[in-house]
Amino acid sequence: MGRIGAFKKVTRLEAPERDPRTRIGDTREFVGTLPLADLREQAARCMECGVPFCHHGCPLGNLIPEWNDLVYRDNWREAIDQLHRTNNFPEFTGRLCPAPCEAACVLEIEEGNGVSIKQVERAIVDRAWREGWIVPQPPVRSTGRSVAVVGSGPAGLACAQQLARAGERVVVYERDEAAGGLVRFGVPEFKIEKHLVERRVDQLRAEGVEFRLGVEIVSLEQLADHDAVVLAIGSRVPRDLLVPGRELPGVHFAMEYLYDRARAIAGTSDGEITAAGKHVVVVGGGDTGADCVAHAHREGASSVVQIELVGEPPASRPDDVTPWPAWPMKLRTSYALKEGGARDFAISTTHLSGDGRVERIHWQHNTGRPPFDLVPGTEEDRPAELVLLAMGFTGPEQRLVEDAGDGVFVTGDARRGQSLVVWAIAEGRATARAVRSWLDERHASDSIAAARHGEYTPAR
Repeated sequence: MGRIGAFKKVTRLEAPERDPRTRIGDTREFVGTLPLADLREQAARCMECGVPFCHHGCPLGNLIPEWNDLVYRDNWREAIDQLHRTNNFPEFTGRLCPAPCEAACVLEIEEGNGVSIKQVERAIVDRAWREGWIVPQPPVRSTGRSVAVVGSGPAGLACAQQLARAGERVVVYERDEAAGGLVRFGVPEFKIEKHLVERRVDQLRAEGVEFRLGVEIVSLEQLADHDAVVLAIGSRVPRDLLVPGRELPGVHFAMEYLYDRARAIAGTSDGEITAAGKHVVVVGGGDTGADCVAHAHREGASSVVQIELVGEPPASRPDDVTPWPAWPMKLRTSYALKEGGARDFAISTTHLSGDGRVERIHWQHNTGRPPFDLVPGTEEDRPAELVLLAMGFTGPEQRLVEDAGDGVFVTGDARRGQSLVVWAIAEGRATARAVRSWLDERHASDSIAAARHGEYTPAR
């Protein structure tokens, strides 16, 4: 497994990135991969662990040591087969996942020394597409059963693909004009180019999945013709900022801005919300907030500030809080802040002000931990002509979930709350198995009930 002792001799190399000063001038992807020879050396660092904790860190249970070894041995064709055994869309995770597998790598006991798993994953799938190794896998036979999947994010797509390949007829309902969910409209083009998403959608179509785009499902009665229903509607209800001035024009939820920018870049909208020439404040310090910061840079904002409610985390892994192999709660600087802008911690917004639209944001420092008591004498204000609220999500839209009954399955962020793309894919795959099991049991029960007295009915 790998090259013996390579983890002692080969230094970990990070994925190459385009210069922040130049990449803000376009919307192309800015993260690349190392040359193939260097990637093979990085894969060789994967040692033959007795217990590969990277499996523990990856929600999909990716066969990481196996495909690292295959890359080291220059067997890329088999590597993509191993990768696809557990992951439908490795080009999504290879670009967007924060790589909890790397945090759980045994080599990460020495912080910052884990195997470059994410780079290797992306290189495998990118090469596989270039070589033509990834092709549609339509089912051998049809079950004659029909499943509706509501929502076409990674959870919905993964579930749909697994069901279709097993012979189920799958119809995906998506209220937006294109499939992909947040990967299509929420995540910026410069993190994952949308032709990569559409390429997978085309693969699903070739495997028999039907997409009905621009169709909003408001009641489960609309889906009565299907044998089972999967709700992969995400966790899309945003957490609001309940302070005076919230109602002023110029204050938007982050997803409103990100969707608007995605459509503007795609050329399907002129872009109604713009950061160009404005003082921008992003409230919230997660990935969504970082994507807002990065878009503002590319639009030419006058200034960008990102503020966080919580206090500044430690610079390195706090072993008393998140010991290895857990995901470390430590200070990270996003790609967007490397491009510019300022960040501040332990900030509580007190109100927004302006004449006819937002012009200033007012805040106080807090203690940095719950209940975030305000610190007297720390009041500040600054210009804010565009305020973007990126404070997370409270859950899914309830009108469908609350009506879910027998034969209705909830998956992805709609079930577990706002989470990672790797969890979404894992949820979709698991839900597909649950749907097929339920359909098999129901079909078997119906067959037994309908059988004539004395007729032998084989178990399925």
